[in-house]
Amino acid sequence: MPFASCNGARLFYRLEGMPDKAVLIFSHSIGTDHAMWAPQVLDLLSHFQVLRYDTRGHGASEVTNGEYTIELLGADVLRLADSLGIRKFAFCGLSMGGAIGQWLAVNAPDRLTSLVLANTSAKFGERSNWETRIKMVREGGMAAIVDMVMQRFFSPHTLAKSNAYFSSVKSVFLGTDPAGYAGCCAALRDFDSRESLRNIQVPTLVISGDRDISTPWAGNSEVLTREIPNARSLQLAAAHLSNLERPRSFLAALLEFLLPEIDETQRSEAGLSVRRATLGDDHVNRAIAAANDFNREFQELITRYAWGMIWTRPGLDVRTRRLLALATMAALGRWEEFAMHLRSGLRHELEPCDLKELLLQTAIYAGVPAANTAFHIAQKELESAELQPSKETEK
Repeated sequence: MPFASCNGARLFYRLEGMPDKAVLIFSHSIGTDHAMWAPQVLDLLSHFQVLRYDTRGHGASEVTNGEYTIELLGADVLRLADSLGIRKFAFCGLSMGGAIGQWLAVNAPDRLTSLVLANTSAKFGERSNWETRIKMVREGGMAAIVDMVMQRFFSPHTLAKSNAYFSSVKSVFLGTDPAGYAGCCAALRDFDSRESLRNIQVPTLVISGDRDISTPWAGNSEVLTREIPNARSLQLAAAHLSNLERPRSFLAALLEFLLPEIDETQRSEAGLSVRRATLGDDHVNRAIAAANDFNREFQELITRYAWGMIWTRPGLDVRTRRLLALATMAALGRWEEFAMHLRSGLRHELEPCDLKELLLQTAIYAGVPAANTAFHIAQKELESAELQPSKETEK
């Protein structure tokens, strides 16, 4: 398992993605672990190398003695990055992770490229509230406060449903070492960055939840947005763990903020790159070679707008866009385009099981005749590519 000795503690981490990509570090809330970011990671790996870790006292990381400070937890991040050879990184922290992010932005601004502060604050409530919580977990363990914390983590609507994330977070919370939790409670109790927020110069996005009773907009995200120069803000329909209650919206906000905008002068170039990656060089080269005075502007239109404006948008991954394109073309009977996109999809992300589900859906919503033709075309393409749907073995 990946562990690193950092700043006097053994930290568990997960580093995923291609080493040539920019690094994005995630830092979790108190009482959770690195797995809380699972809904966002897969879609981020095409853009970033993602580093998640368990904060000191949490998850698989070491529980050290005594009370912790945000300075200590921030130094842990820097030493972890150093041990992995990571010099600069974007940082996204939620709640306690957001406090760590603020410390990093003030004390190690040369290390950060961007900062996302989610459901966090420059000062986490009254000292007495944290003293009470520390006393409860020391005397009664994590079970003593689990119901109260879950009601803060999630909105009543989420708690009323059978939610896999809720169950997982509750299990992780109950499995957290009370000593590590109490140590981090002390760090949040003593944290106050209000006087230093003006010193944060790194581009910052502040995300809040309109149902968050732990760090509501007023007095928390409101202060961060106002005091951090040029900070952007976004409110989601969520409680404290906004990335779990609104995973797609949270992801979209990250991508929009962290990825560079495509300049209009680069739109055609970006579109051509995506077009090649999606359809293959052979197809695109043939289309370019066939361009003439009559159709050249049409080719440029497709490259600039279809590929450069729509397919470059990060809100949907390429696999999803392929499936949407295939379903639309099957419904409209655009069979030449359907076959072309199908061949390309089978060379990349799509598998026979994807096609089966897509065409069954098409049969219901676009009609059996359309699905029938699409199944015939798909069968031929699967045979040509030597990809046959899986067969069940009779017993």
